[in-house]
This record gives sequence, C-alpha cells and structure tokens, in this order.
Amino acid sequence: MGRDPMPDNPLRPRTGRTRAAVLATPTRALVRVRQGIRLPRPAAAALGGWSVPPDEPDVFEEMTLAEHLEELRSRIFKTCVGLAGSFVVGLILARPALELVKRQTGIERFDINQATENITDYFKIALYIALMIALPLIFYQAFGFVAPGLTRKEKRIVYSTLPFAVVFFLAGAGFAFFFAIPRAFAFLSSFMTDTFDYSPTFSSIASFYIQVTLGMGLAFQTPIVMFLLARIGIVGPRRFGASRRYAAVGVLLAAAIITPTPDPFNMLFVAAPIYGLYELGILFARIGDRRRGRDPA
Repeated sequence: MGRDPMPDNPLRPRTGRTRAAVLATPTRALVRVRQGIRLPRPAAAALGGWSVPPDEPDVFEEMTLAEHLEELRSRIFKTCVGLAGSFVVGLILARPALELVKRQTGIERFDINQATENITDYFKIALYIALMIALPLIFYQAFGFVAPGLTRKEKRIVYSTLPFAVVFFLAGAGFAFFFAIPRAFAFLSSFMTDTFDYSPTFSSIASFYIQVTLGMGLAFQTPIVMFLLARIGIVGPRRFGASRRYAAVGVLLAAAIITPTPDPFNMLFVAAPIYGLYELGILFARIGDRRRGRDPA
C-alpha cells in the first residue's frame, strides 16, 4: 500500500526533477555516449556537427603533420577502391557508350593514328564512365578531408548541399551529352561538306565530349554556389538580382568557351539553360538568406 502505481513512467515529474529536465535527458545521454566512444579525430570532427547540441561552442583539435598525411592517405585509398569498382562497371558500359557516340556523331568508324590507340581509347572511355559513377564518393571524401577545419554550422551547410551538387553536376553532364553535343556535331558535320571531308579522330571527339560535359557540369553548379554565398552572408540575393546584365555577358562567354562552334544557335542553346540556372540561383540565394536570418546569434 502507498506504492506508486506507475513508478517507471519517464514523463512523470518526480521530486526535484521537472518535465523539461526529463525530456532533455535523451540528448544529454547521446552526448555522453558520443564522449565515451573514442573515434578517430577526423571522423569525430566530421560527425560533430550532427551529434552535439548547437549551443555548445566549437572545439578544434590540432593534428600533427603525420596525422594529416595519414588522413589524406586513407581518403585517397578509399577513393581508389571506389574507382576500381566503378572501372569494372565502366568496362561493361564502354561499348554501349561508343555505339551511342557513333549514332550522335554520325560516324561509322572512328579514325585512329597510333597502333595502340584503339585499346587505350576504349579504356579511357571506361575510366570516364567510372569517374561519373564514383563522383559522389569523390565529393564525400574530399569534403571529409577538410571537414575537421570547419565549424558545425559550416558542416551542416556543406553536407546539406553535397547531394544537390552531385545531382546538378550529373544533370549538366547529361544535358551536354544528350542535347548540346549532338547538335554541335550536326552543325560541324554539315559545314562546307563540298570542301572538307569531315572525319575527326577519336581522340579529338573524346576531348570534345570531355570539354563540353565537364563545362556544363560545372556551369550547372551555379545555383549551389549562389546558395552557399547567400547562406554564409558573402553576397545577398539583391546583389545577384542587380547583377543580371553582367551575368548575361558572363553566361555568353562561358557558352562560347564550353561550345567552341561559331554557330550562334548552338551557343544560345547552351547559354539559355545556364542563364536560367542563374535565375534559379537567385531563388536559392533568397532561401539561403532567409535561413541565415533565422540562425541564432
């Protein structure tokens, strides 16, 4: 008699213990568990932005040169392992990719100038495919190496934008591969056909593909960069909006570099989506500026 009928209710206030203190216990327990588990310094620094309460001050642990080199070796090793697995997939997809390039360029057989160029070019295509497949891993390992020198707020911002950066890069590369490059080759192969026999070597075709796909992939990072600049507080959305005329000139120059064809139609075909990305970046910058305004002092 007189015993508490619900002694194990964790939300029931007890003597000297308020409901807020009871609710805060899981967070404190997680912090204590994290403090009890001894992680490597870089791993603990990379995960610190998610497991520590936001009001706790940042703590940066100094690392020796040997520890930095060991961390770099580990990151490079993991990246190479991922590339090796992706390269096996690239060897399988290389031949279908070459068939697709043949249809896009309208060339039956590619010309080569060296005795071993056929096999080396085949492995190059497999390597390019492997780089595209392993791109998320490369981004993650690169950020993991610099993460110990960032604050928890900066880690949250970068971690939240990494997936979007990968998606936008792949979208830009896909736009270049399936839309921009075929149109460029259609113009180049039909230019002065009565004077020139258009039969480029495979090395020049591969270089053209790499230049355009890489350039468009980087150009599609424009909204992500604008969001980060506004989120950190370097450049605001109003400044981006006031610089539209300068952005238009820069977009035309970038399109001329990415697509080295004198055809203005192909140049505008590349410039239009890049400028659209700039307008999308202004919207992203507004979102980043609002989030920065809600951050605690």
